[in-house]
Amino acid sequence: MKPLHRHLVNTSRKVLCTAALAASLTTAAVVTNTSTADAGESEPTPDSPQATDRGDARLDLPDPLADPAVPPTAGAGAGEGASGIPATALDAYKRAEISVAAALPGCKLPWQLLAGIGRVESVHASGYGLKNDGYTEKPIRGPRLDGNGFAEVKDTDKGEFDGDAVYDRAVGPMQFIPSTWATWGADGNGDSKRDPNNIYDAALGAGLYLCAGDRNLSDQAQLDRAILSYNNSREYVNTVVGYMQQYQNGATGVPNPPAGNFPVPPTTTLPTPKPAPTPTPTPKPKPTPTPTPTPTPTPSKPEEPQKPTPTPSLAKLELLGSAGIKAEAGSAFTAVPRIKAVLSDGKPAAAKPILFELKDDTTGSFIGTEGKTFLVVETDSEGIAALPGLKAGAKAGGFTLRVAAYNTEAQLTVNFTGTVTAKPAPVADKLARTDAGADKPLEVEAGKSLKGLEVTATAQGKAAEGTQVTAGLVEKNADGAWVPVDPAKSKGPWFKDKDGAKVTSLLLAPTGADGKIALPELFTTDVAPGTYHLRLITKDNVVLVLDLKITAAPTPTAPPAS
Repeated sequence: MKPLHRHLVNTSRKVLCTAALAASLTTAAVVTNTSTADAGESEPTPDSPQATDRGDARLDLPDPLADPAVPPTAGAGAGEGASGIPATALDAYKRAEISVAAALPGCKLPWQLLAGIGRVESVHASGYGLKNDGYTEKPIRGPRLDGNGFAEVKDTDKGEFDGDAVYDRAVGPMQFIPSTWATWGADGNGDSKRDPNNIYDAALGAGLYLCAGDRNLSDQAQLDRAILSYNNSREYVNTVVGYMQQYQNGATGVPNPPAGNFPVPPTTTLPTPKPAPTPTPTPKPKPTPTPTPTPTPTPSKPEEPQKPTPTPSLAKLELLGSAGIKAEAGSAFTAVPRIKAVLSDGKPAAAKPILFELKDDTTGSFIGTEGKTFLVVETDSEGIAALPGLKAGAKAGGFTLRVAAYNTEAQLTVNFTGTVTAKPAPVADKLARTDAGADKPLEVEAGKSLKGLEVTATAQGKAAEGTQVTAGLVEKNADGAWVPVDPAKSKGPWFKDKDGAKVTSLLLAPTGADGKIALPELFTTDVAPGTYHLRLITKDNVVLVLDLKITAAPTPTAPPAS
């Protein structure tokens, strides 16, 4: 058995996504030297890591696919036919086409090619309970690649995707091996996950894989090589292209079938590629008489052919302005992140798609009014792209604003560092009683405690959150100013601190969103009747002084003489 072919990965690339779908941020790699693929198989071949014996819908593939000597029959239309792609699968294929086109416009990937592969690999995840979010109720897993009948591939994902922590298995609707997915993993539905078991992610990863090496899939020869790279089997290529052409003639979405309900295509209606036209034989020219030779003049030295001037390509991204951007929580960033794209000849790169993406965000920041975390912006005639509408989230913290663009060989990236500072608490300009008895003077009988006293801090009439107040007994000095009483001399009311000790001054907890301050219990045990003064003061010297009258306890009435 031949060993499993591996991929030579030269550089990595991120795919741009369009606002029309707003769901496809992904990372993938560009392979410039591709041998055979380990991305997926339809039938066992000597160097294949997959086979039909895995208990899924591909067991229902018709006999012509299994027998290369029997060519498939064109014109499939019954059963699943030209109109039977589950709606979620169809959406995934079309999203992948748009996303790949944004990043690799030269590839010209048709969604029908992905549909052809998805049809052969898993019948569009039919029978596994395909759900609207792209996942399936039942996992789609190939056989264990333990070297017994298949290539040996030791575990590379710790069982994360294939449920096997010893050997790898092909997984998901497009049948990726975890080791291949590690290179081509894609996020096709914008949920910040890259899972080959999700048809949105798998379809986008397959599209990027097929476009490896700067392929143009509108060229038949390059299309052929791309499908062979996915599965080095001529029968596989013929079948995939057959389904692709079928879908190009018309395909509509149908409801996602339930788990266990495998579609069974008829054995006589498997589509086949359209045959290439037979070339017309060129008639042989009639012989002509041999002319009498004449002296050949000495030829002049031919001019050196001019080498074609290479087309300038995108070469670098430059930050314009500071790499650090800062805003207060809940407000817009006033410094607009801007970059300049430059071509290899030093000129501005106009009309280039640039991806702005928030990464590692702890603030909840977003772009625009729809709460997006990414946006594709096209450069202007000066090669400049600016990100509009960046707004700070509600939490203090930071994020990385990654800016990326792509050429045929590399990913170009620069980063802005975003900082969101906490919104300053509003400065209270007024303290006022708001308890139930606010309209009455404070009065308590000696020996009893005062409870339920409430004060609200406001700023310009609105609740002032985060206001911290110190409550304490005060008296006027000789100049008429309020000063704290001397605790050693005071015999007035008192609070208890956290340890239960008597104190005449206490720092209270900051106000909540409602600006309210609930004062702790004020004790009057052994306090002489009289009027005392309780001051509430903020750090910004907003003051409220409350007069507290302590009345004498009633004298017990002597019982009448008998």
